[in-house]
Amino acid sequence: MSPLVIHETAELLLACVCAELTMTAAKVEDQPGCPCRSCVVAGTPAWDDCAGDCQGSGETPGQLTVNFVGMVATSKFPTDTRDVLGSKNCLPVRPAAEFLITLLRCAPGPDENGCPPSCEDLTTAARILAVDATSVWNALQCCFPSTSGARRGQTFVLGPQRTVGPEGDCVGIEQRVTVAMPSCACADEESS
Repeated sequence: MSPLVIHETAELLLACVCAELTMTAAKVEDQPGCPCRSCVVAGTPAWDDCAGDCQGSGETPGQLTVNFVGMVATSKFPTDTRDVLGSKNCLPVRPAAEFLITLLRCAPGPDENGCPPSCEDLTTAARILAVDATSVWNALQCCFPSTSGARRGQTFVLGPQRTVGPEGDCVGIEQRVTVAMPSCACADEESS
């Protein structure tokens, strides 16, 4: 396996989701596009800036991150990502890496008098969240497989998608995805 394969896969996931969010914003009125704060992060993403301290005018607030969660070795990918085997015996295993995609937007909060947000504001936030969830799903189903030179594209398994927040001023979605990494040959096989 290339030492960069996990990071490069995270960057491909980020690019696909960002592109889909941008395309969706062009089709759905008042839907924000890809946030100006979009990056691959180490570890669990901090909810630093869902409002998006975007420096330029017209940039979309929010935060989109992809992070590497961990890796497993399996002999039954993609049907069973929990079939963990030791690679010590050089068994025919397939490494698979799990990633977490997190998309955060502003959540409506109380007004300056402490009154709760209006139903209209809550409904707008719920619509944006639902469209974002669909956009992330579409990105993984339509864009991500085509990022590989493999005959049928990247092999991956979609994990659960869930709503996160509201926490502070942020609400969003998390999508787990487990991606098969290129199998590696044992040292004895490479020298043959």
